[in-house]
Amino acid sequence: AQVQPFLPHWLAEPRRVQKRIRDNLCPITDVPGIHPRLLKKLQMNGIDSFFPVQAEVIPAILQSASGGYLVGRGGYRPKDICVSAPTGSGKTLSFVIPIVQVLLDRVVCHVRALVVLPTKELAEQVSKVFNVYTDGTGLKVALITGQKSFAKEQEMLVQKKVTGYCSLADIVVATPGRLTDHINQTPGFSLTQLRFLIVDEADRMIDDMHQNCLNQIVKAAFQVESDSGSNMLFQRTKPGPITAASSCSPQIPLQKLLFSATLTQDPEKLQQLDLFQPRLFTSVYSEKNGDGREAEQDTNSKYTLPEGLSQCYVPCDLNSKPLLLLYFMLKMKFTRVLCFTNSREASHRLFLLVQAFGGVTVAEFSSRLAPNERRRTMKEFEQGKIQLLISTDATARGIDVKGVNYVINYDAPQFIRTYIHRVGRTARAGEAGVAFSLVLRIQERRFLRMLRDAGIQDIKKHPVKGNSLKPLVQQYEGALCKLEKAVK
Repeated sequence: AQVQPFLPHWLAEPRRVQKRIRDNLCPITDVPGIHPRLLKKLQMNGIDSFFPVQAEVIPAILQSASGGYLVGRGGYRPKDICVSAPTGSGKTLSFVIPIVQVLLDRVVCHVRALVVLPTKELAEQVSKVFNVYTDGTGLKVALITGQKSFAKEQEMLVQKKVTGYCSLADIVVATPGRLTDHINQTPGFSLTQLRFLIVDEADRMIDDMHQNCLNQIVKAAFQVESDSGSNMLFQRTKPGPITAASSCSPQIPLQKLLFSATLTQDPEKLQQLDLFQPRLFTSVYSEKNGDGREAEQDTNSKYTLPEGLSQCYVPCDLNSKPLLLLYFMLKMKFTRVLCFTNSREASHRLFLLVQAFGGVTVAEFSSRLAPNERRRTMKEFEQGKIQLLISTDATARGIDVKGVNYVINYDAPQFIRTYIHRVGRTARAGEAGVAFSLVLRIQERRFLRMLRDAGIQDIKKHPVKGNSLKPLVQQYEGALCKLEKAVK
């Protein structure tokens, strides 16, 4: 018999969100409590309905802040919120809208919302969305990812006045390393007024390397400010049991909002985040029964994949992998393909090889490129000028690439999470997409078992006959020779 792990109630009984994105759109005017100004902004940006996740999460965050920045309704501390939803289901807007709204009527500028993301690209993407919705409100957004010099970033965060330091940002969007540096080295950078801590791609941020960053944020948020004698009334105390003393002074609560497509189900990991009475929103497939009632399909399937996604795998051997990729591109005429390898080196080699072979517009997308080159590459891919983009996981995690028709796992992913995030780059926002995985015969059993354990059964075997690859062999060997000469 399998041992069932004991899950805390909030993990075991989450609030389920409709997964069928297209069938369950909710007109933005039906979501209660959104400020008319933001409704107008949404409409100007062509958004007239919310995805299911957004329709559930936006009111939940707004409600938890309905008492202003101080403690929530009835003097209670707001509950932390976790959202586990597939890639491309609209998580970013789910926190951008309510946070901008809660901060709309702020008088003094302080850092009140902090969004932490694992990569520069993601941080940039999120800060862009914040900029759209804060435009014209007077709220200031600072992007802190190390793309500017440390001193430049300091100038964006704080200003020194005769009376002391004042904050220049209400909302800070940051990557962990750079943020930690500012917490430790930027005089006047204060998180003592922080009301929202948003951790996006949370499972990756909980991993060891960033845990320290999260601890530092919380420590900085509850730090006693030395210079504010008068402000002792509003001094935060680390949350503990409610006592007469702790409830007599109004406090700004720090609320954590976690978002991820693969939110860990591991209570011990989540425990490290020290969540307060968390609520979990998760989207699960729901299939209609014959009698029109909803049936929950296999609730223990841990991960949800986008609905429009078809998945195939191709059993192959090591030598035929490059040929298979070329066959898909040249003979099957695949377009807008995002291709994943397991390392930067592999990405680079494959890129050079396809380039030497010719006939395919190809680019690589890796951490060896400067950020502006990555942006240019991305743009050209979205415009259809590049048909094949070869990338590593580090670069593509969470990034919203428009119009990916195919994801090809050139190297089969070793972990289910990696698989989910890769194939989730296509079939976004209810569109259709196809994922192909090239699986070595020795990996086949393990690969299929990994998917099966995660409740993914609808992957089809798609063998490609050796004869189909034969016509490519001669030119391919020529390309290899070319490459070896170049390398030498």
